[in-house]
Amino acid sequence: MKYFLLLSSLFLISCHKESDKEFNLNELEWIDLTYSFDSTTLYWPNNLTKFIHHTDADGLTPLGYYYSSYSICAPEHGGTHLDAPIHFAKDKYTVDQLPLKNLTGNAVVIDVSKNALANRDYQITIDDITAWEKINGEIEKNTIILFRTGYGSYYPDRKNYFGTSKTGIEAIPELHFPGIDPKTTTWLIKERSIKAFGLDTPSLDYGQSKDFKTHQILLGSNKPGFENLANLDKLPSKNIYLVALPMKIGKGSGAPLRIIAGVTKK
Repeated sequence: MKYFLLLSSLFLISCHKESDKEFNLNELEWIDLTYSFDSTTLYWPNNLTKFIHHTDADGLTPLGYYYSSYSICAPEHGGTHLDAPIHFAKDKYTVDQLPLKNLTGNAVVIDVSKNALANRDYQITIDDITAWEKINGEIEKNTIILFRTGYGSYYPDRKNYFGTSKTGIEAIPELHFPGIDPKTTTWLIKERSIKAFGLDTPSLDYGQSKDFKTHQILLGSNKPGFENLANLDKLPSKNIYLVALPMKIGKGSGAPLRIIAGVTKK
């Protein structure tokens, strides 16, 4: 019996090490990592539609009270949004199928802005992560990784953010912005068992990617990705609780995302 209790205790301790860090919600300051959806929202250059906000009603009714109502139209992918696994992986999760536990939890911020701002075609490396770990400790299982490239400071300036002011199919060859190296993506999944990752650029893959391999690898493992994140410069390196809830679009390959980060109040 004592042997059984000892094994049970060890099991609980082991499980606790892999579980999310406990946070007191009353002690958290919440930071919005989301850009507003409006006429300035950036979409992939060859998207046929933009964000449309149509006024259906705005003013006093015949009964004398004020009333407003609007219609919206927008692509799934653009502005601050989530890529669901089905986006690049057949038969994987759609937006509405993603478990909530995959969209919430402990997060860290890895700042690669020095390299990324010096090279628009920079791809985040394993060395970037291990260098961060030397200072902050090894990334725990089921962590959400947020990469700060510094390109969030350009949003919504299309030319500086995408690397070109052009739109349409002719803009695609001229896209230049950082992304995550596919080898790094594979390493994060296999060696660190991450829950998800995101960054402050238009895509998980760098602008010159032709095969979107990082998308294929991450989404193929049934993990979501977050793009066009705001305010990563306001976050510490660790001790972050993240909530990333997309619009629940049935069978969606992606969705507008409201993503917030809780950090301990100073």
